[in-house]
Amino acid sequence: MMPLSRRMTRTPLVTAIALASLSVATTASADISSAELEARLEALENRVAEAEQRAAAAEQRAQRAKAALEALDDSDLEKRLADVEAHAEGDLGLSLNAYARSGLLLDSHGKSAPGGPYLTPAGSTGGAVGRLGNEPDTYVETTLNYKQRFDNGARSHYRMMLADSVTTSNDWTAEESNLNVRQAYVQFSELPSFTGAFKDAKIWAGKRFDRDNFDIHWLDSDIIFLAGTGAGVYDIRLNDDWTSNVSLYGRSFSDFPIVSRENPGLTGSTDNLIFTLNNHIGNWQWMLNGLSANDNDQRDTGNDASAADTGFHTMLAYHGNSFFGLGEGSFKAAALHGQGLGAEVKSLGSDGNLLDDAKTTRLALYGTTYVAPDWRLAPAVLAQHSADRYAPGDSYDWATFNARLANELTANFEMQYEASYQWMDLDPQGYNGNSAVDGAYTKLTVAPTFKPAVGGFWQRPEIRLFASWSDWDEELNGFASGDALGNDTFTGGEWTFGTQMEIWF
Repeated sequence: MMPLSRRMTRTPLVTAIALASLSVATTASADISSAELEARLEALENRVAEAEQRAAAAEQRAQRAKAALEALDDSDLEKRLADVEAHAEGDLGLSLNAYARSGLLLDSHGKSAPGGPYLTPAGSTGGAVGRLGNEPDTYVETTLNYKQRFDNGARSHYRMMLADSVTTSNDWTAEESNLNVRQAYVQFSELPSFTGAFKDAKIWAGKRFDRDNFDIHWLDSDIIFLAGTGAGVYDIRLNDDWTSNVSLYGRSFSDFPIVSRENPGLTGSTDNLIFTLNNHIGNWQWMLNGLSANDNDQRDTGNDASAADTGFHTMLAYHGNSFFGLGEGSFKAAALHGQGLGAEVKSLGSDGNLLDDAKTTRLALYGTTYVAPDWRLAPAVLAQHSADRYAPGDSYDWATFNARLANELTANFEMQYEASYQWMDLDPQGYNGNSAVDGAYTKLTVAPTFKPAVGGFWQRPEIRLFASWSDWDEELNGFASGDALGNDTFTGGEWTFGTQMEIWF
């Protein structure tokens, strides 16, 4: 073993600690042997040496960090700070969004009841009624996002959405599942090589919902829904108040029977291409769409008229930042018109059965506001006229008036109420075996609602209990043999009860 006198010459710190320890040890007990004292001093010296090594390593790391910091210019620092902030706010990296609803809808006999916003005869052409206390399904959307920022400042956004919808109440629903990839696309933005009108533009390609779709939530009805597979450019800036989007979407019509005397069972198929120009000028939105589906005019319509293979569609909308100028809140208003393939004015390009002469006009209006500190109101109107849609001379006219009212009673509980009225005058001219009807449908709902925090129509999640009363003119039961109205247990004056959850984030 190294002599004590030699070992204590290594460092002044070790020497001082050793001498102090020796003095304490000598004073504390005269019985401690020289060997025991030597062992304690060796252990103490080892701990001190390890501490000095850690301090030296920390000093080296600090020097390297200082050198790296001095090597960065201001722009690099700003970019790295921006990246840190973006990650903290969820604007970079992997994130998750979701929408889901699931409910049980029962009649007064404790049996499953028909329901859904499109259960009336007008629903065949998009005539929705109020959804509160009227949804028997489980529907889920799960969206995965991955956002990146590159060294040159460019950004990319990858999105993939999975969705499924079933009406069974069972826990295992594989046989009924409609699991589907509804979106899969990538979008680039802040590209440094883009200048002028394209400086703030975003380019995308893949399968997606158009970014500027919007809806009336209380009716579960889009005002405009454009989706498919294609590519486009958003936010081309034409001046300070005017931006424009240009996109091309493709949609596929399922196989259809074609007119062929030689081969009566022959089927055909086609893709419907939608070219869209969507302009935003201040609060106004003006959308123009052209549609083309080669060979769709060969479709067998079941009558002498020809199916459309082209179409035109336009929408003029206003997005208000007040409740119709009467107070705080918001509102949206839109007028839509389409011809040929554009006569399906809501789900653009989705209906290949439209005739060449088909034409449709739709009006949509809704708003949200607080009418008192704890009372909020959301009225909505949706109306449509369509003619020569599926058969020459047919007409589909309907109008829905809806109001959702909520009273916030505590921090976690509110009462929701909904009234919905739909008038319809439908003359399908025998299309699909349907009969002409004229009448009205009425629904009233009361829904005690629990949520983690009340406040505003868009606050979710929530759990509802509900009771709904629905009634309609008896004539509506004869529109179609296979729809909800008029079956053995659903003929008018019906009570339904149930529970539902809804969440989005």
